[in-house]
Amino acid sequence: MDALALARWQFAITTVYHFIFVPLTIGLAPLVAGMQTAWVVTKKERWLRLTKFFGKLLLINFALGVVTGIWQEFQFGMAWSEYSRFVGDVFGAPLAMEALAAFFVESVFLGLWIFGWDRVSKKVHLAAIWLFALATNLSAFFILAANSWMQHPVGTIYNPETGRAEMESIGAVLTNNTLWAAFPHTISAAFLTAGTFVCGIAAWWMVRLARTKKPEDAETARTVYRPAVRLGAWVMIVSGLVVIWSGDVQGKLMFQQQPGKMASAEALCEGEEAAAFSILSIGNLNEGCEGVRHILTVPYLASYLGTGHFTGEESFLPGVYDVQEDYTARFGDTTEAGEPVTYTPPLAVAYWSFRLMIGFAAFSVALALAAFWFTRKGRVSDNLWLSRLGILAIPMPFAACSFGWIFTEVGRQPWVVAPNPTGIDQVRLLTERGVSTAVPPGVILTSMIVLTVIYAVLGVIWYRLMHRYTIEGAPVAVRDESPESQDPDDADRPLSFAY
Repeated sequence: MDALALARWQFAITTVYHFIFVPLTIGLAPLVAGMQTAWVVTKKERWLRLTKFFGKLLLINFALGVVTGIWQEFQFGMAWSEYSRFVGDVFGAPLAMEALAAFFVESVFLGLWIFGWDRVSKKVHLAAIWLFALATNLSAFFILAANSWMQHPVGTIYNPETGRAEMESIGAVLTNNTLWAAFPHTISAAFLTAGTFVCGIAAWWMVRLARTKKPEDAETARTVYRPAVRLGAWVMIVSGLVVIWSGDVQGKLMFQQQPGKMASAEALCEGEEAAAFSILSIGNLNEGCEGVRHILTVPYLASYLGTGHFTGEESFLPGVYDVQEDYTARFGDTTEAGEPVTYTPPLAVAYWSFRLMIGFAAFSVALALAAFWFTRKGRVSDNLWLSRLGILAIPMPFAACSFGWIFTEVGRQPWVVAPNPTGIDQVRLLTERGVSTAVPPGVILTSMIVLTVIYAVLGVIWYRLMHRYTIEGAPVAVRDESPESQDPDDADRPLSFAY
């Protein structure tokens, strides 16, 4: 394998692995903040128990997310140094903002929250977790700003003397319409993930305690875990609606900015009006469009997703062949090395990742509906099917988010920086031109193997810690540790870790 193939595999492995932790942190941080707010406002012990329980799981997940994400920055300067040289003036700005304005804020206020239970007032401590939650989402905003610029470059000029893209307007980068379509979609998907996580775990505990038939267990199931089940279900319903709406917005924008991605997502070979949405296609998608047949479809839906029109000339969707012909006319049919260029992404990956994204998310919908049904009218359910569905559903939105990003990134190929069709075509970069010319394949292969092994070990540690503290459940005994409720003799106690 050459350096390009190895570098792509390395970045894909580390990025997909890292993103497993990201949506849970983004979504769970505000939920934990909400639980603590409910405790401060209502003074009901159950909300403090839930805050401590899910707060511990949040800390484990956040720690692993930080460790696995740091390597991303190094790859830009090593295996992808030519990419960094070309776009560093623009791409580096939102990354720097993420580090300085978001990540450091996260770290400071998370530390205050961890160690400040008995050192700062309730309101200050509550503000710390909310600031951490807001900074986490702000961090996602800046990362998405950088990625959205790769999807749709704006606020940039091309300097022919240096051969680099240069920043012209940071405001344009931060108001990129691609960013403002991607941000609500990503954040709502994170809330869907966190809602499923909270509801699934709480449902398992509620059923487990209810089946013991012990009065004290039944009371815990009713007062602690049932509210968490309902909270997670409501979060799933609301965030799921936002996911659908924002996904529709993204689809129409994608049709304008990256028609090849839309055509590949539908395995649409020839352009057509009133195009149907393909639920299932047969044929060898790895060999291109030849012989692909759509055997299960929803009439007109693909055209609506792309154009907002079901029928008529306005509903026309260009196919894979149309996009190839158009881009060949604009950018040529060969690379600088004389190799032919395919301007549409791999059909199999684009087609199936899009459908797997939707399919895995459906488990969250099923869990939300089941949770509402089995806990209606104040009921505490001991139904094993609810418990099993809760456990089954927990990993599904993680998978949906990962396949969504695979579709987003692979669907942009062969570009690492896709051309903006509205006038700055020169700010574009084929993926093969972004890889380093100085790092040999052996070095990339070695680092990929080492990182994969390290990440596998970290994955085992993450799972074991999450499993261990999930099985422990919410703490049985909790107390108000704030200075307002302390004995005066406790004021000189040393700083201690709350977990």
